[in-house]
Amino acid sequence: MADRLSKLLESYESHIDIQWNPALSAEERAVIVVYDKSDELKLRARLGEFELVTKNSQHGWLQYDLTDAFPDWMMSQKRVTPYFNRPNLLKTKYQYFFEDLVEQIVTKVQDEHSQNDVLCLFGCGALFGFVSISDLLKAVSKRLEGRVVLFFPGEKIDNVFRLLDATDGWGYQATTITN
Repeated sequence: MADRLSKLLESYESHIDIQWNPALSAEERAVIVVYDKSDELKLRARLGEFELVTKNSQHGWLQYDLTDAFPDWMMSQKRVTPYFNRPNLLKTKYQYFFEDLVEQIVTKVQDEHSQNDVLCLFGCGALFGFVSISDLLKAVSKRLEGRVVLFFPGEKIDNVFRLLDATDGWGYQATTITN
């Protein structure tokens, strides 16, 4: 019997291999690959397999790791010490972080990313509590022509996504791939 990630890889390969419709909206071009949060390290170790099946389907592959996005952004701020002393002050800065993150992602990949390419976003669990993952996916997808594939540690029940088993969820129109 195949493990969860092998099944997920098969499902992803089946989806990524079909003919892409260029008339889809940004939200419809987005793909959310939902996996069990306990498989995070295994998934990271196997991202190369997802890249391989993408390239075998004649699509380009770029990836962006979101894991250190918030701490890197924090350390780039001029006056960071007050936020460590009073973390509640940070809430007013989340929108700036969001805008900077979207710009950073798009700037990094836009010259290499075409209508026939996949941008893989992973490590989104590290953004929990700082950024709305659905808003991030929507904003990045609107700025790029190809597919944005978000690897999502959580679950999807009906059309509601729950990041890391959080009590709140969000709906989204992206294609969902599960095992």
